[in-house]
Amino acid sequence: MRSALTVGLLLCTFSLWAAGTEQQNEQLEARYRALTSELRCLVCQNESIADSHADLAKDLRNQVRAMMEQGKSDREIMEYLTARYGDFVRFRPPFKPVTAALWFGPFVLMALGGGLLMVYMARRRKRVSNAPLSSSEQEKLATLLHRTENEGKG
Repeated sequence: MRSALTVGLLLCTFSLWAAGTEQQNEQLEARYRALTSELRCLVCQNESIADSHADLAKDLRNQVRAMMEQGKSDREIMEYLTARYGDFVRFRPPFKPVTAALWFGPFVLMALGGGLLMVYMARRRKRVSNAPLSSSEQEKLATLLHRTENEGKG
């Protein structure tokens, strides 16, 4: 009876330990997926290392997993990879004077393009006049219309 109770307690302890380990593994896996989706594949450049099939991406995924298993935080892992590969390895680079162009460049280009378009349209509007045609221009227009009508009938 005593051995059966001991075995039962051991099984309960093992199942609780296994459940805790499984939950810990799920949390580690969720962290792993989130972190690898934030890192750019240096070969593909438009894919995360989570989605890339490049050998370098596989190596980086293995390195991230190993660092997580060593107990490193996401920040430590990101800082290590950024120090090694530069801010380009991150899909969302931190705001620094060096990366300001990445953050504000698209907005500046859109504003410049919009400004240039407005200037072009204003100049174009000034060039196009609504003045009536002169008599020589009316004669040329009538000749062209007459010629076009005759070609269409013939």
